Amino acid sequence: EEIQRETAYPDGKVEKVLKNGCHLIFFPNGTWKKVGSDGKTVTITFFNGDVKQIMPDQTVIYYYADAKTTHTTYSDGLEVLQFSNGQIEKHYPDGKKEITFPDQTIKNLFTDGQEESIFPDGTIVRVQRDGSKTIEFNNGQRELHTSQFKRREYPDGTVKTVYVNGQQETKYVSGRVRVKDKDGNIIMDTKL
Repeated sequence: EEIQRETAYPDGKVEKVLKNGCHLIFFPNGTWKKVGSDGKTVTITFFNGDVKQIMPDQTVIYYYADAKTTHTTYSDGLEVLQFSNGQIEKHYPDGKKEITFPDQTIKNLFTDGQEESIFPDGTIVRVQRDGSKTIEFNNGQRELHTSQFKRREYPDGTVKTVYVNGQQETKYVSGRVRVKDKDGNIIMDTKL
């Protein structure tokens, strides 16, 4: 672009105004700033390779050169971080966070302390504030983990519970209940 005006300042800064209305400002440390002809689009290229862009809608895009990470802040408060390994994090204004890992696993962190992970195979893991966990498998099975027991529910209605003391209890749809001690010995079986 053709230069309309160039000004050198005592501090070493140089400003160039282009005929298209853009302003270029060069700083002694190697950083430079470009203000678009609209006066609203600003790009700052730092001496270390970082780049900060301010868009007309006030969206700010910051690229960290060393980490190869882009941090975008939208005017509504949403922040999106994109890492070089493909991980993407969304930080919502209400405090919720959504992380998409390179393997496409999605983890949601809610403001009330709950977590939800959705795996590529369709498995969903939900963790409550008290540490209890629910796992929903893509085959229809469901598991509940608490500090007292682990329970697996099968699509046919069978429920198997393993307690912290090692005792196992299996309830079948037929009404049959089988209980085993920690060593696997049957201590009760109501065969129908």
